[in-house]
Amino acid sequence: MSRPRVFLVDDHGLFRAGVRAELGDAVEVVGEADDVEPAVELISERQPDVVLLDVHLPGGGGQRVVEAVREAHPHVRFLALSVSDAPEDVITVIRAGARGYVTKTISGPELVDAVIRVAAGDAVFSPRLAGFVLDAFAAEPGLVGAPPSFDPELDQLTQREREVLRLIARGYAYKEVASELSISVKTVESHVSAVLRKLQLSSRHQLTRWASERRLL
Repeated sequence: MSRPRVFLVDDHGLFRAGVRAELGDAVEVVGEADDVEPAVELISERQPDVVLLDVHLPGGGGQRVVEAVREAHPHVRFLALSVSDAPEDVITVIRAGARGYVTKTISGPELVDAVIRVAAGDAVFSPRLAGFVLDAFAAEPGLVGAPPSFDPELDQLTQREREVLRLIARGYAYKEVASELSISVKTVESHVSAVLRKLQLSSRHQLTRWASERRLL
């Protein structure tokens, strides 16, 4: 597996420099930003695999970055890296679509491991934070972006199949999905066939309705 391409969002330059040093050669840092608007613009331009994101930024919460980017670039994954371990901060950014949340007490090797795992499609949380997400999920099963779905049908799908499902359900043509995810049209067709088979659906219309009912759009 190639090195994950990582983008850093934090309003403290010294902290970003420290994160760069801790990540070392394990990843390729492709850019950084210190606020919401420049982050959205540069992430959209550079298309990283993983965005390391603080939840508190001068221009608003980190969830604004996630929400602004995910719609157009659903393949970009977000890992919150924050000094805050407040439940409301954790739930807000996960609800927006982040794939994980770790605190700034994390060690360098643990951070590298977290980035690599998120790039591969896993969910990563500092141990005591996972409970917040599980509790919120129990109360709100359709929580968008939260990794553990607790949906047996959805759990059958691979991460790539879920990405294809969301784009197809939003009305993307196969060619547009292929371009968005940097895969071939034939691969998109293969994923759609697998999704329809696993979910026991027979048409794109049924797939869109299925995804809408689960608030996956």
